[in-house]
This record gives sequence, structure tokens and C-alpha cells, in this order.
Amino acid sequence: MALLSVLDLSPVTGDATQAQAVRETVEVARAAERLGYHRFWVAEHHNIAGLGSPAPEILIAVLTQATSRIRLGSGGVMLVNYSPLKVAEVFMELGALAPGRIDLGVGRALGADPRTAGALRSAGSEAFEHYFALLCAWLLDASGKVPIGPEHPAHDIRANPSGPSHPDVFVLCSSAESAAWAGAAGVGMVFAEFIARAEGGPAVAAYRAAFQPGPLRETPWAGIATAALAADTAEEARRLDAPRRASQLATSLGRRQRFRTIEAAEAFLAEHAASPALAEIEARSLAGPPDLVRARLDEKTAQSGADEVFVMATGPSLESRIRSLELIRG
Repeated sequence: MALLSVLDLSPVTGDATQAQAVRETVEVARAAERLGYHRFWVAEHHNIAGLGSPAPEILIAVLTQATSRIRLGSGGVMLVNYSPLKVAEVFMELGALAPGRIDLGVGRALGADPRTAGALRSAGSEAFEHYFALLCAWLLDASGKVPIGPEHPAHDIRANPSGPSHPDVFVLCSSAESAAWAGAAGVGMVFAEFIARAEGGPAVAAYRAAFQPGPLRETPWAGIATAALAADTAEEARRLDAPRRASQLATSLGRRQRFRTIEAAEAFLAEHAASPALAEIEARSLAGPPDLVRARLDEKTAQSGADEVFVMATGPSLESRIRSLELIRG
């Protein structure tokens, strides 16, 4: 069976509030640990009504105390929105709270629309490579692996707290080109199938072909992240998956829309039944009984060559999300 982890976006479901969505993520993390998932990652989004968490580092801090074994990480921190020094310090501190359990996944996207990115004072995606180099230098220095020398622009600036290790570093990707960049940088890579709307195999291959060992990672490691929902029957899985498909369709049609009920989602899908975008969404949807979902995830792992699959915890309620994770684990 594929090595499975969980990605949770803190979705706002039904009549819940964004604050409730954040608290529900903590419950999903506890369930993921109980069920034996390998990692639990949380995301960063800004000014999106249907998603609750703009600050993965705060959620991870809470999760270090709510769990005891599962690896915890960001999927991911949008690096160009922040000071690389501050990100290094935050994740070294998380590592102090949960030694050996912290992953730092970073992305070059903004996690926001352009106006919101301006309000965040984002440096923009073009700053990513420079920010990433600084971040890695501070992490390696803080862990004692590669001290920053006097010739480095950041000499005499330390990321505290120092520690015997640093978080494992990953780059989040949505194209083969960005995956190859992650490989050349010598870090882990996770391909977001649910964003790219493409299979992860070509990106994994590009990553492995470009991989160069370095101080952060000696051997390549590639993951893929995909949306999956399991229920007791195929009919129930399709019904529970309707809000996700409807929201994705609305986005493809140029508008953000959250569907509070399954009935509203099903009505929207019926209204746009002839849409080519819906046909593509339906073709890529992974929702069904547990045996089918597990087999598809195993097949995806084998075909892509990924080391691990992140299941995006979807469902129209907290209960359905946890039940889906239970069924997928078997």
C-alpha cells in the first residue's frame, strides 16, 4: 500500500465559521495520527472565504501539543510573503517543540490575489530563489551543519533557536519545471495534482532527473498531493464529493463560490452538466468506496514513482472527512 499522509486546507464546511474550520483541523490531525498516517501538513491561504488558515506555523505549533508521533508540516508557507530569517526562526522553534517531527514545505506562489498580496507586502514570486537560498543558509547554520561564513551577506546574523537539527525542507510544485528546480536545489518535492489538474508522474521524473545531493538532502524524495474521498458506497462518496466538485467548477468559470449544502452543490452541477470544465473535473475526481480509492492511490503511486501520497482531507463535514481518512487507511 502507498505510504500515505494528509494535507488539510482548513475548509469551511456547511454553516461553520472560519474559526471553527481551524479548530476542526486539529481534530483531523488527531485522527490522522490515530489512523497511522505518516505526515500531517497544513496550508496557507489569504482572503479566501472557504478556507480558514492563513498561518500554518500557528496551527503546527498547536499540533505539536495535540499529537505525539505524526510528522507535522506546512503545505506550504508562501515564502515570498515573509522574511526568510523569520521563517527560519519560526521553524527552528517548532523543531524545538517537536524534535524530529517538523517539515517545512515552501511555495513560490502568493496564496492570495494580487491586491491581498500587496496588503501582505509580498515580495512577489520573482524573489523566491533569493529568499529560498537565504532560508536554507540560516537553517543549515542554526543546525550547525553548514555555518554561515564571513563572506556570506548574512554573516553574524543567526536564526534562533539553534538546535541539533533543522526541519526537513520541501518545495511545493505544480509543473515539471518547478519540480526540476527543486531537484537541482537538493531538497524534497511535493507536486500538487489538485492545483495543477495533471498527473504527477512527469513532475516526479523531472525532479529525479535534476536532483543534486546537497547539505539538505542526500537522496531524492518526491511526493504528490491529490484530493480523495472514500465513503461506504460509490453513491454516497459521489454525493459527499459534490461540494468540492461544484466549488472547483465555479473557480474554473471565474468565480469563487462556497456551497453550504450538498443539495446546492448538486443543483449547480446539474445546471452546468454540459460544461467541458465539469467533464474534466469529473474525470479527475477520486471518490468512491474504500477498496476503489485505495487501489487508485496505489496505482497512482506506482505510475508516478512518488515516495509518498498526500491525501487532501475532503468532505462536506468534519465527520465525513475523518470517516474518509478511516476508510482509506482500511
